[in-house]
Amino acid sequence: MAAGWIKKKVLIAVRTYPVPAKSSIEASCTAAITDDGQWIRLFPVPYRLMDQEKRFSKWQWIDVNLLKASDSRPESYKLNIDTIEVGEFVGTQNNWRARRDVIKPLKRHSMCAIRQEREEKGAPTLGVFRPHEIKRLIIEPAAETWTAAEEAILKQDTLFEKAPAHTLEKIPFNFRYEFQCGEVECSGHTMMCTDWEMAEAYRSWRGKYGEEWATAFRQKFETEMIQKNDTHFFVGTVHQHPGSWIIVGLFYPPKQAIPDLFDSD
Repeated sequence: MAAGWIKKKVLIAVRTYPVPAKSSIEASCTAAITDDGQWIRLFPVPYRLMDQEKRFSKWQWIDVNLLKASDSRPESYKLNIDTIEVGEFVGTQNNWRARRDVIKPLKRHSMCAIRQEREEKGAPTLGVFRPHEIKRLIIEPAAETWTAAEEAILKQDTLFEKAPAHTLEKIPFNFRYEFQCGEVECSGHTMMCTDWEMAEAYRSWRGKYGEEWATAFRQKFETEMIQKNDTHFFVGTVHQHPGSWIIVGLFYPPKQAIPDLFDSD
């Protein structure tokens, strides 16, 4: 193995909707948890350009060679896609118990607590917590098409990769959650959510329901997230804006009639 590269076993917990990337045509930010319980960020992951046997799903273990990225965020690593070995999938049996056991040591009391820890220690730049109250999901219009520069990136061929036959679709909406932490001093948060699942739901339900897509979308990502699910947010900082946080993934086991020790804050 070349100098600086290390082999790691990681559990994929987060995958965002792809964006144009000069180095890899398009890329998705991927967050994972190592087998020794640490956060790690893998970028770029050009998922649609990867060979089928290298494509992993969320909540799947993979072995992969990694190199610390020049990105100042301590959890950020580049990966060698050719070295990916896809392993065991962690399912949702027993109220998502196995998944909850993995994230439990990384869970923090609130978004405010994660932000304070980052300010005091310089890390983490990834986190997971349960919002005290999800007030609403905001759906707001965004640009309907890529800019000319983004379009050019998505249609370029790189030295090692050929652009996909179907150009990445632009999602013409931004999705934001408005929520409250349990901290007395919390003034509330409104944060964009870039979770891959939300974008794919939009694409699917727009085709299925037409102009009524938002009804089904809100049922799953607002009503159920508030009323039926024990919803947690995975969050991360933005590379270009280190002080800004976004929701990069959703974790939503069903609510239990009798909460267990995992659920205590």
